[in-house]
This record gives sequence, structure tokens and C-alpha cells, in this order.
Amino acid sequence: MNVVGVVLGGGEGKRLQPLTRDRCKPAVPLAGKYRLVDIPVSNCINSGIRRIYVLTQFNSVSLHQHVQGTYVFDQFHSGYVRILAAQQTPGSETWFQGTADAVRQGLRYILDRQPDHVVILSGDQLYQMDFRPVLEEHVRNQAEVTICTKPVSRAEAGALGIMQADAQDRIVRFVEKPGDTPQLDELREPGPGPERYLASMGIYVFNTKVLLELLANDAKDFGKNIIPAAIQNRAVYRYLFDGYWRDIGTIRAFWEANMELAEPLPQFNLYDVNAPIYTHMRYLPPSKINGCDLNRALLSEGCIISGHRILRSIIGVRAKVGEGSVIEHTVMMGADYYDRKEPAPGEIPMGVGRDCFIRNAILDKNARIGDGCYITPDGKDDVVTDLYTVQDGVIVVPKNAVIPPGTRI
Repeated sequence: MNVVGVVLGGGEGKRLQPLTRDRCKPAVPLAGKYRLVDIPVSNCINSGIRRIYVLTQFNSVSLHQHVQGTYVFDQFHSGYVRILAAQQTPGSETWFQGTADAVRQGLRYILDRQPDHVVILSGDQLYQMDFRPVLEEHVRNQAEVTICTKPVSRAEAGALGIMQADAQDRIVRFVEKPGDTPQLDELREPGPGPERYLASMGIYVFNTKVLLELLANDAKDFGKNIIPAAIQNRAVYRYLFDGYWRDIGTIRAFWEANMELAEPLPQFNLYDVNAPIYTHMRYLPPSKINGCDLNRALLSEGCIISGHRILRSIIGVRAKVGEGSVIEHTVMMGADYYDRKEPAPGEIPMGVGRDCFIRNAILDKNARIGDGCYITPDGKDDVVTDLYTVQDGVIVVPKNAVIPPGTRI
């Protein structure tokens, strides 16, 4: 099939602050060595979709660098991954006004190779999916639009797009983020057992001609405008997916998704030989462990670990942990570079120093944690300072932060 993939980079990412202070959501590091954008792009490549566009407008420099340095296909294939950043054009002088508007503004590039189908994906979700069966079912149903859906509980349903389908899998009703309301009760899936709801995964397949027609007006968003309108007079079908899928839109969701990856048998399989996750090749040395008790930890390449204990944590590339330090339930993103020289007296080296205790935390890249620091979110919530943020039981130390020795947070 002649198919292109479009990855929506999202807006300002306010709910992921301070991780999105200096980068857009798709560029946020994940699982120690990847970035969020690697998930949808890898799913496309593994599905045979090799013409991919990433739409973004906020803090896109690091995303540009990552995509340009990672997804370089050889000269014998016509594939590419291209960034489409918001720009002023003869047809538009505004930034993206929503997901649909972003695709509308990028259409002249997206349709360059005259694709038959356009697969639209989100840039802040964690899942593994082969899109080939989705496309096959789309064609078999003679669908004009196919929405990938997943059964969810009532607790999750209120914040997602919820729909109902008939016996032929044609979608007959769609409500975007109904909340915990009587309307949500009406959308419950029939049948015995616990309450289940059919949620949109934010993954859409459009016939190109239909996409052009649906974007011909000024509708700004797929979930709020395009999909509800399409259901009225278009052949809109569901594709039921029952594998692992997680939306990573908040600090708590991001932290939990990483913590799940540290479990012995996580639902998201980083070791699936048939569905590898691609990312930037760094050519780093092996990680060195001078002495540390590691339990349920993902340890990336290029690290130097001399700590006392690391428990259920993600340790990113080039990370350094000093002697006697304890790190528990923490995402340590590592560093973009090694210190060029030994730090001068009084300077704090990159990484975590000696005799520190860190729990329920996210340490963003290039953070410098001095000796003897105690960092946990205990007893704090909804706190925002220059040195740290506490949100939903997780403490975040932002990128390039310097925490003085002996600090207790």
C-alpha cells in the first residue's frame, strides 16, 4: 500500500513541565536511551511505513537534532522521517491551532507522494503495534476512516475519547473526554462483568481523499471536531487493539510508564526482536559497575556506577552514581556529554554524588547532585521551584539543575 505516517508532536506540553521546559514532548527521553518520538516512528518502520512526517512547533530544536541524526535511510530506499515545524505560509500566518490544523498546514508536504492512506499518530504514547493488519481491515471494511480503539475501565474513560460501535464495528457515537458524568454511563460497552468502555487511542487511518474533504473547513482538532463530524456521514470503523497502550501526558503517567519497564516481565517489551525500538546510535563504552546492589533496574550504556543500591529505577546514558548513594523508584535520564575535565574545587560533577538518597524522582539530563543530598517528594505536592517540581507524588529535578551538597528536599 502507498501509505504515509504523520506523528503529531503536541503543543506546549504544560502537564509534563519541567521536562518540556527546553524540549517538545516527542523529544522527552524514555527508558534511559530512547525518546518518545522513537515509539511511533519505530512502529511505522516495523509496519513497512517508511515515509513519516513529525509535526511540531514548540521547543523543537532537540527533536530536529534527534530525528536528523537517527533516521537516515540508505540511498537505495525512498524512506525518510521529516520534521514539519509550524511556519508562516501564503495559506496560513498562524501557528498550529490544534491537531487537525497541524495536519492541514502540512498537507502540501504530506501529500507529496500521492499516498492512498494517511496514518495519523500521537507523539506521546507508549505502545507496540503493527499497522499492517489495521490497514488490511480498513480496506476490507471499505472504511473511509478507521480509529484504533482499546477497552478501558471507567476510571480511565472519562479523560479519553469514548465511542460506541455496532455489530459490524462501524462507529455510531463518539464523545471526547466525557468525564465522570451520566453521559459516560450511556457509553458503557454492553455485557456482563466489570464496566468497560471503548476508548480512542488517537491513532487514525484516513483515505487521502476523505482526509482532504474533512479538512476543507476550519475544524481545529481531530477528537473534538473531525471525528464527531465524520461519524455523521462517513464510513468510520473501529480497529480493536487489546495490547499494552499508555498515554504519557502527565508527570505521574511518565514516571509510572518508566517504572513498569523496570519490572521483570513488563507489558511493553523492549526485547521483541520482531519490533525493535530504533534510536540514536551513540557509540558509547560499556557501563561500568564498581560496586552496587542493582535490583529491577534498566542500565543504559556509558554509565559509571559506584552506588550502594539502585532499586526499580531507570539509569540513562552516561549516568554517574557516587559511592554510598541509594536510588529507588527513580528515572535518572543521564547526560548528553561527559565532563571534559575533573571539576575544580567546589564544583559539582555531573550525575549523583556520594552518599545521596533519592526516591520517587525524575532526574532530567545533565543534573548535578552534590554529595549527601536527600531528595524525595514525601510530604510535598504541587510545589514548583527553580531547583525542583513536585507533582502527583513525584519530584522532578529539571535539566541542567545543580543541587548543592547536603541539600534536603
